[in-house]
Amino acid sequence: MKVFYFCINTNIFISLAAVSLTLATQAQLGMRPQFHPYLFMIFFATLFDYNLHRLITVLTNKEALNAPKHSWVKQKLLIFYAVVVMSIIGFLWSVSMMDKKVLFTLFPMALVTIFYSVPILKSKQTILRLREIPGLKIFLISFVWSASTILLPIIKSSNNYNIATIIAMLTERFLFVFAITIPFDIRDMEADAKHKLKTIPLLLGKKKAMISANLSLVLFIAVCILHYNTFNLMWLNCAFSLSAVSTLFFMNNKKLQSHPYYHYGILDGTLLLQGILVLTAYYIQFIFN
Repeated sequence: MKVFYFCINTNIFISLAAVSLTLATQAQLGMRPQFHPYLFMIFFATLFDYNLHRLITVLTNKEALNAPKHSWVKQKLLIFYAVVVMSIIGFLWSVSMMDKKVLFTLFPMALVTIFYSVPILKSKQTILRLREIPGLKIFLISFVWSASTILLPIIKSSNNYNIATIIAMLTERFLFVFAITIPFDIRDMEADAKHKLKTIPLLLGKKKAMISANLSLVLFIAVCILHYNTFNLMWLNCAFSLSAVSTLFFMNNKKLQSHPYYHYGILDGTLLLQGILVLTAYYIQFIFN
């Protein structure tokens, strides 16, 4: 369990989830899931991104380290710095293996990711980050996750994919990430209100925000059914249905919500679980075909 908690606290866990979803994308596109150098880029980019906000907090607002969600960083500061350095080196190394087409496509997402935490406007009176624009935070997170884990396999593939298929896949992943991100904003309501961040829970209230999260998951599975029934890909509908139902349970279970690793372990784990379910269904289908 110590290794598991270490992976969660260092954001290695969420980075592996990003890799699993990218592999799932390969299966969704009809490819055989396999290793590709861009998986390293996804892993290290996610690792750096999720530690960047923490790093800025450490460097600019040490008092914030007293918050429970930053307790591990406060206790293991040297290890945290080591992980940040590793993520930077790993990302630069993986970038060196990518062609210009991939880098050009990822550049806008990289800018969004950086300016999510780094100020885009700074003066004596004000510091503005993208995450501080009212209601925008959750949409940025959902967009970056969807685009990065789906577009890379498409760009590197030699196949031409129907634009409707790509839009459907982006919509599915966006809706899923949107749903599981809302509980994080609910958790941070007090801190966000203090910093005058207008998140969905603060704009709608906790109850309506959770309704929005559940509706997003229902829409997710509805889009999946319409999409994959069209191509008679029942194995994908089975995988995504299991993912949606289990996530609905995790999101709404009051007992689980009190677990210290509810957000970073269980909710983030639904991303990893979805990737594993798709990959498992991909290989099981061959047994019955």
